[in-house]
Amino acid sequence: MNNRITRFTSLMLIAALAGMIVISGCGERAPERRDGPEVLNSSLLTKIDGLDPGNMRDVYSFMVAGQMFETLYQYHFLKRPYVLEPQLAAAMPQISEDRLTYTIPIKNGVYFQDDLCFEDGKGRELKAQDFVYAIKRIADINYLSRNWSIFDERIVGLDEFREYTKDVDSENVDFDRPVEGLQAVDDHTLVIKLTKPWPQILGVAFADIATAPIAREAVDHYGEGIISNPVGTGPYMLDKWQRGSLIELVRNPNYRTVTYPTEGEPGDKEAGYLDDAGKVVPFADRLVWRIIEEQQPRWLLFMQGKIDAIGIPKDNWNAAVGEDLELTPKMKEYGIQLKTFDEPSVFWIGFNMQDELLGNNKPLRKAINHCLNRERFIDLFFNGRHRVAHGVIPPTLKSYQEDIAEKGHAKYDLELAKDYLKKAEELNGGPIPELEVSMPGTGNFHKQYGQFLKTAFNNLGLKIQIDYMDWPTYLQKINTRSAQIFVSGVSASIPDAIDFLGLFDSRDWAPGSNNFNYKNEQFDELFQKAEIMPDSPERTNLYRQMENIVLEDCPAAFMNHRVAYVVHHRWYKNYKPHVFSHKLSKYRRIELEETTEE
Repeated sequence: MNNRITRFTSLMLIAALAGMIVISGCGERAPERRDGPEVLNSSLLTKIDGLDPGNMRDVYSFMVAGQMFETLYQYHFLKRPYVLEPQLAAAMPQISEDRLTYTIPIKNGVYFQDDLCFEDGKGRELKAQDFVYAIKRIADINYLSRNWSIFDERIVGLDEFREYTKDVDSENVDFDRPVEGLQAVDDHTLVIKLTKPWPQILGVAFADIATAPIAREAVDHYGEGIISNPVGTGPYMLDKWQRGSLIELVRNPNYRTVTYPTEGEPGDKEAGYLDDAGKVVPFADRLVWRIIEEQQPRWLLFMQGKIDAIGIPKDNWNAAVGEDLELTPKMKEYGIQLKTFDEPSVFWIGFNMQDELLGNNKPLRKAINHCLNRERFIDLFFNGRHRVAHGVIPPTLKSYQEDIAEKGHAKYDLELAKDYLKKAEELNGGPIPELEVSMPGTGNFHKQYGQFLKTAFNNLGLKIQIDYMDWPTYLQKINTRSAQIFVSGVSASIPDAIDFLGLFDSRDWAPGSNNFNYKNEQFDELFQKAEIMPDSPERTNLYRQMENIVLEDCPAAFMNHRVAYVVHHRWYKNYKPHVFSHKLSKYRRIELEETTEE
């Protein structure tokens, strides 16, 4: 997650912060906010590769790009259970009786931000054609988009368009070439025709930043530089990007009138989440992200009031939270507030099933599973906060199996692991050679994680080499299917287990989301049946069958489901946890009356 430059920056920051702590009396002073109310201060754990929505799939890029780009639909900020609502669409779609045709009206009066790519530098009005172009661009095989799997075999004629691009240089692709299932019938009407029913289309595709409208003028003007020159319709636009250290967005002066929600779920009014009901957003003029790979300097900045909200690092847990899982008296005295919530997430040690050794040796994969003490792992790295992952579907989703612990291989049993290793060596015709683990980061957390894995593998009788790398390098290795074992995880983008099960769809091998490069014909058959079904007990049953197949094949050692403990300062308003959107900065507000000015 970092390179030599960011590593050096962090070390310099640590040294500078150490001096500040001495001056401020070992951090005993209450946090003070030195910026005015117009600035929201955040942090990223890693540098990001680019800000082109058509080709991003990582949460760090989403967090930034989500403030500049918008989608047809979004999940309501306050309502629970989560419900979709129009964002750039003027209304919910009209859906044909056979569930194959979606007619979507586009809002009038939406404009792209001002940019040099437009005539006279003035942003033009959004049109339905911009959505068509965005999706065709993802289909262009020359673009190598990580988002193609969203649309593969989904829209009538789009796969044929992709085939056409195979024989055309990228600069000569005809994006005006008709696609039957993707039409802008006029400037404000988009019609989508599907090859088969797709009940999750609005959440999976049209609330996903991948389908944010793209102005063709911007791509033509910036070329490959579009990754550094985002041009969106959202409330903010890029002002400064010091790669590896800082990203700063500023308010889009031409953003249309959008207001804060006027309704939510029971309890929101009492919690203050409706205090700003009906007010025009965004509230802040600037958004600042410091890229800080190490947890301690991030925490120190938070305690100095220079970051508004942060997840609690494991090394600061006892200073922040007591045995009752509530904030310590000192934190409460400082006006710091705590939010906790289960994330629909799962993290794993993944196996490349196309690796000659691992892919053909199930006993080896089971041996690795049983040598990992997940409870110990969660205690060491997350202060016991997370939940053991016995399978891929997290407990926040209704298709979660209550008896999943009896079906997976997450039980720590070193003797059983050694028995499996003996079978693995017999199958291999001799001892297992040294294995290589790809680790997405070089900071202290990742090095400690690597040491945990080395100890576990050594106890089993295996040797491993940990390859620590920054995020772009890690993605390159995953996308080229060259990682043997890899550390990874995901959080859901929709409240549906199809998001997690799709990780094992054989049509979506890397650089798609199936980074395991896993294939099971029975799984594929059930997946293709379930993916076209509306929500029902029958579909839930299929989900569970698919999860059981994956557990038996063992393409991963599932480790943990995340439980978030986030702290924020008293001045940071409207921080309601939301697990399905990264487009929320426009709702956040700094309350000046509760800040300290110098």
